[in-house]
Amino acid sequence: MILQTIDSPEDLKKLNEKQLPQLAKEIRTKIIEVIGKNGGHLASNLGVVELTIALHRVFNSPQDAIVWDVSHQCYVHKLLTGRYKKFPSLRLKDGISGFTRITESSHDYFDAGHASSSISSALGLLASWNLQGRNDKVVAVIGDGALTGGLAFEGLCHAGNLDKNLIVVLNDNQMSISKNTGSISRYLSKLTMTPSYQSFKHKFDKAVDMIPYVNRNLGKFIFRFKRGLKGLFLTNNLFIDLGFEYVGPLDGHNIRQLEYVFERVKKIPKPVVVHVVTKKGRGYSPAENNPESFHGVGPFNISDGLVEKFDTLSFTESFSNKMLELGEKNPKVCAITAAMSKGTGLASFSRKFKNRFYDVGIAEEHAVTFAGGLACGGCIPVVAIYSTFIQRSIDQIIEDVALQNRHVVIALDRAGAVPSDGETHQGIFDISLLKGVPNLVMMSVSSKEDLNLCLDWAVENTNKPVVIRWPKSSCPSEHEAFQSAVVEGRGCFLSHSDFATSLISENDENKVKKVLFVCTGSLFSEVITAARSVLIKGVVADIYTLRFIKPFDSEYFLSLAQKYDAIIFAEDGVALGGISRDLERLVKTNKNTEKTKVLVKAFPDSFVANGSREQILESVGLSSNQLSMSALSLLEK
Repeated sequence: MILQTIDSPEDLKKLNEKQLPQLAKEIRTKIIEVIGKNGGHLASNLGVVELTIALHRVFNSPQDAIVWDVSHQCYVHKLLTGRYKKFPSLRLKDGISGFTRITESSHDYFDAGHASSSISSALGLLASWNLQGRNDKVVAVIGDGALTGGLAFEGLCHAGNLDKNLIVVLNDNQMSISKNTGSISRYLSKLTMTPSYQSFKHKFDKAVDMIPYVNRNLGKFIFRFKRGLKGLFLTNNLFIDLGFEYVGPLDGHNIRQLEYVFERVKKIPKPVVVHVVTKKGRGYSPAENNPESFHGVGPFNISDGLVEKFDTLSFTESFSNKMLELGEKNPKVCAITAAMSKGTGLASFSRKFKNRFYDVGIAEEHAVTFAGGLACGGCIPVVAIYSTFIQRSIDQIIEDVALQNRHVVIALDRAGAVPSDGETHQGIFDISLLKGVPNLVMMSVSSKEDLNLCLDWAVENTNKPVVIRWPKSSCPSEHEAFQSAVVEGRGCFLSHSDFATSLISENDENKVKKVLFVCTGSLFSEVITAARSVLIKGVVADIYTLRFIKPFDSEYFLSLAQKYDAIIFAEDGVALGGISRDLERLVKTNKNTEKTKVLVKAFPDSFVANGSREQILESVGLSSNQLSMSALSLLEK
């Protein structure tokens, strides 16, 4: 087996051309095998096998830097840079990451996970090296989907201005996660790269630039005249206008052609875009036929591609069903996604209400501001974005939605602990980032019925901007409290009689100690299990879920809190800046609760590595067992 002999790119360079197709086949087999067990990003990695082989045969990583945008497509890179033996641990606890990580290998220059950053990062690295007299090459590999992000264009503009030999490989597979929108792919045009062309263009540019500027008014005319001459004699496109040379489009699965071109673009003394066309999912028919489903996929049956699903209804599916209902009921309701129609549950809405659905591409900032514009015009936009990606649009939420008090509903999927994807994808910062924004309402739902009621309230019963968050998990069993009417500022109260009256007799009830679990909705499953464990120990354990994180009805909460010996605050967000610390201070400073024992259980001031949801919660003290033990320990102090 050839792949087992590759410990570094130097080993790859020793292979002859005839061995490369077999290596590509072995790489695809290994990726399918591991992702079939662990889950991961399949289609994107299968599409870049030949491209990655060519890059590592031509460039000298890690002396040369290969910077992967998002790094959804870095698995081949990992296999070719000494991580073959560790590859079965991909995305598992204590295993290697599904993204590039600087702690894993010297071949990984950046921690990646969010789109559109590679050009800016690569350009900064190249500029730093040049200042130090270092002339090694820097290559940024970016997909056509990521090119829809504004940060990518900012990087392109600056790179063209600096005029350094940054090599941008545009991996064009006509998809990001959902199918691409916009005109980027249509705009990309072919430019032939030959020595004669390069020589002619250089001489032509120099000749045109010699045309003198006589005065200001004539200067404007001469400038337009120069542009006209260049447009007449030279092939221009967006990248050329930004100051790049453009090569392509090339067959992204032809290693020989790719190596030929890469060897030559290394020698061009200015920034270059190499446009490569690949097929997402190549070599595995289920992924080729349905690349969107096999972008980020859970464990699946390799023989037929069938994917494991939730045994019960997930929060995402519940949101999907509710959006169809809202769209049918109210013609003003619109839906917006940032290249994630399926992941956020809006695919069904997009099919049924095509004229009210907008996929803006990987452009979360634009999605939010666009929603503000829709709201200004009288629509009710619902923007569905993962919690980790909403971080990119905090300024837009503040300036273009909250400041102007626009009726925009922001639905945050994947809030709290997110399994397998590691540090860059945890949804643990949204509460601390958004809690302090004026005019903004923030809600946290605990079940399907809770989600339905909160969405109804956000769309129909308020004119304020509203953020609603939920986890990547199955919906728990319903409780009567979750069907209670939405009262602004108040959560849902579940007394012990709702689920365990039989464990404590009426005669004992006045003698036993009482603990109140206060939690964000995403942690309800863990908290109710913890409450039941405490009840078995003879302690009354009630639950108050934070349906409203902001505004918060402090008076109502304190009327409940004063009845308990201890309160455990469980929050699936960072403790620093979270709601739990605020409530802890509230209890400690109120005269009716100042003797009540309190404890905050939330995410620490650190990033969270790979693991299942259960493993992640265990690592930060938020598992059901840890919550119950914390409650008993607090009562005994």
